[in-house]
Amino acid sequence: MKFEIRRSDFMPLGLPDVHFVLVACALACLGFLLVASSSIEVASDRFGQPFSFAMKHALFLTIAAIGGVVAYFIPTRWWYNYATHFLLISMVLLAVILIPGVGLTVKGATRWLSLGFFNLQPSEIAKFTMMLFLASYLVRRLEEVRQKFSGFVKPMAVVGLIAVLLLMEPDYGTLLVLSCAVMGVLLLAGAPFTQYIVFGSALVLGLVVLAVIEPYRVERIETIFNPWADRYGAGYQITQALLAFGRGGVVGMGLGNSVQKLFYLPEAHTDFVFAILAEELGLIGALSTVAVMTYMVWRGLLIGRRAELGGRPFAAYLTYGLLLLIALQILINLAVNIGLAPTTGLTLPLLSYGGSSLVMTAVSLGVIARISADNLPGGRP
Repeated sequence: MKFEIRRSDFMPLGLPDVHFVLVACALACLGFLLVASSSIEVASDRFGQPFSFAMKHALFLTIAAIGGVVAYFIPTRWWYNYATHFLLISMVLLAVILIPGVGLTVKGATRWLSLGFFNLQPSEIAKFTMMLFLASYLVRRLEEVRQKFSGFVKPMAVVGLIAVLLLMEPDYGTLLVLSCAVMGVLLLAGAPFTQYIVFGSALVLGLVVLAVIEPYRVERIETIFNPWADRYGAGYQITQALLAFGRGGVVGMGLGNSVQKLFYLPEAHTDFVFAILAEELGLIGALSTVAVMTYMVWRGLLIGRRAELGGRPFAAYLTYGLLLLIALQILINLAVNIGLAPTTGLTLPLLSYGGSSLVMTAVSLGVIARISADNLPGGRP
């Protein structure tokens, strides 16, 4: 089934959820300040220009803003019509970067496709397109998902294909986020909970096997329990992040006054930007930021619920899926920063430096904003 797209469909029926949009914009602005602050010394040492990363991040923010606005003016039914096509394209991109000489390898991981001024990370696109496909699948096969085991297996099989490509990169963080988000959406759609016992057990077993077959992964997991035992080795990043939290205290050292960013904490402007935030803005600033991110996710869930009650299942499931991706990535990144999880390479949405993640997050938020604008009585499917 495909929807007919008319020219009038590109105009929203109403205004987007103002609270949702403003909170997202506020987080993006805070992210720019944090990237500028945390990357000054690294940029000076690497490029001779203290604001090199800040200027690149400003460019990424501009591209992300354009992408979000474009996504806002795309009708939801258009995403439905081409969901499978987009998923196939993203899987091709995941396969292309594995070709020797094509993909860009950094620290042993081949996750990027170099486009000159911009390194594209296909896994970020794959997360978005998988949610498009899953939402369209649920519209077509909802009863099968709720009543038959096969309805649950089919989307998980697609995740399995993507998982193979992600494991070859490798990118375990993205695989974990995507798998959990897909199972979360299926649960919200009404899939029997008993099916999660099988796939949940398989997921846990797979993670254990992956950890055991590579000694460095076992070392990372062991480091969580006592990072100070090897504070200059495997536990270095975690201990430096914890020191940043300790230095920040209640009110922080002030924006721009971080000590840990002075070559002590690696990846301070990407994976560990939240530790720098806690050091500069303190416990109050850290908890306030978490509260704002929680509010954004909550407003998004309300948008999805309104779409579901309004008879727009595709819009509802797509909203749930995109929000689960963002929320899970936030949770895992925060867990890494406070030493509750091994380093995964996942950025903090809207706050960390990273072009592909920032752009795709903005596109996701633009899609959700469009869904909120169409959440009117008799709104479009």
